[in-house]
Amino acid sequence: MKRSNERVRNFTDILDSAKWSGVHWRLFAVFADNYLFDGIMFAVAPLLLYLVAPSSVAPTIFALNLLSEAAGSIVFGKLADVYGRLKIFAFSMALEAGSLVLLLPLYKNVIALALLTSLMTFGIGGEFGAAYALVAELTPAKHRGKALLLATNFWNLGSAIIAALSLIYAKISTSSSTQVEYLLLTALGTALGAGLARLTLPESPRWLVLKGKINEARKVVEEITGYKGEMKFYVSEESGIPLSEALERYLFRFIVLVIITLAQYITYDITAYYIPYAPGFAFGEKVVSYVVLYANIGASIGAFLILPLIDRSRRWSTTASFLGGTITSFILLYADISKNLNLFYIDLLVNMIFSEWAWGSLSILQSELFPTGVRSSVVGLLTGLQGISGALIVYFSLGASASALFASIITLWSLGLLASLMWHLRGVESASVGIEKLEVAPYNSRT
Repeated sequence: MKRSNERVRNFTDILDSAKWSGVHWRLFAVFADNYLFDGIMFAVAPLLLYLVAPSSVAPTIFALNLLSEAAGSIVFGKLADVYGRLKIFAFSMALEAGSLVLLLPLYKNVIALALLTSLMTFGIGGEFGAAYALVAELTPAKHRGKALLLATNFWNLGSAIIAALSLIYAKISTSSSTQVEYLLLTALGTALGAGLARLTLPESPRWLVLKGKINEARKVVEEITGYKGEMKFYVSEESGIPLSEALERYLFRFIVLVIITLAQYITYDITAYYIPYAPGFAFGEKVVSYVVLYANIGASIGAFLILPLIDRSRRWSTTASFLGGTITSFILLYADISKNLNLFYIDLLVNMIFSEWAWGSLSILQSELFPTGVRSSVVGLLTGLQGISGALIVYFSLGASASALFASIITLWSLGLLASLMWHLRGVESASVGIEKLEVAPYNSRT
């Protein structure tokens, strides 16, 4: 029988203070597998276009893909707050897998290629809000940063793997059709694994309580933490505020996140995937697979290098990311001008290390700085803005020189550095802090 002097704990405190267990490892493995698949899917489009599409239409298809990803992020981000994280997670996967199946017989048709790769990125975009929210809402506070950083790092690993396989497939067969079919079948295989893994995920107990589903939330908390004692189910008033009020209340947070998100995402996309297609690029389209490979190897390494810092200080990790990214972006331009391929590959790898630092830092901030009721919506909105901006840059850069694209990369990194310095000086430190405590922080210039 429970002693009368034993404090009844709120379910959020139980989740935040839980010891990392085998259950958490299982959840982490599912999220890691998910991002591995997404990285493969996102890299498949530019690799396919290199093999089957005229270079003159590739940038247009890239732009359509990014716009589609943005639309999926915004639409499904909102729906994940309304209908739950798991339902949107499953539907997004169905769209991605379906697009792969249809691509196999239709990839030689340029219109079908554009539409189906865009459907694929629509599904990828739709996962962001639900996935980020689930990781933040299921993971103990002191491990939240590491879990999200390492799980999302499997995106880079997936892209690196599919780029390496594309080089292997090119050695196996000189037929572009055979190479494309190998790539699509590889992606389908990972889709099956990722889909089966998702079936084991629980719904977010924080979202369940917000929707009044207390018994379901209790079962999830007990399953994840092993806690069997009495618990109370309370969420703050801030947890249920509408999106418009959240954006107004946390305006400084949102502005900083918009700047650093756009800076990181656009520079990553252009540098890791699209720069070889730019007229005047010193090394030509023949290095596409190598650029994707080295870029994502660097990003994969970067996650492990920032691990000791990420759950100590988000402000320091963010500032260091953009400082390193800005410096190395100047070196990329110099390597292109001097036509030094070895320097380009080495600096590309280092630049992507800092890009991953920035990605990890901003992804964690996105997932923890806004209330439960709008968390997925905000992540979806930010991802949507980055997709729209990326598409506009890709589209309007048609015919732009490689040096002009490098100049835009330098400018964006520099803007990100300025915003990260603002956050370093005025932002809240969210590392190892319960997300409900961040919701009720004083609404002043430091929020």
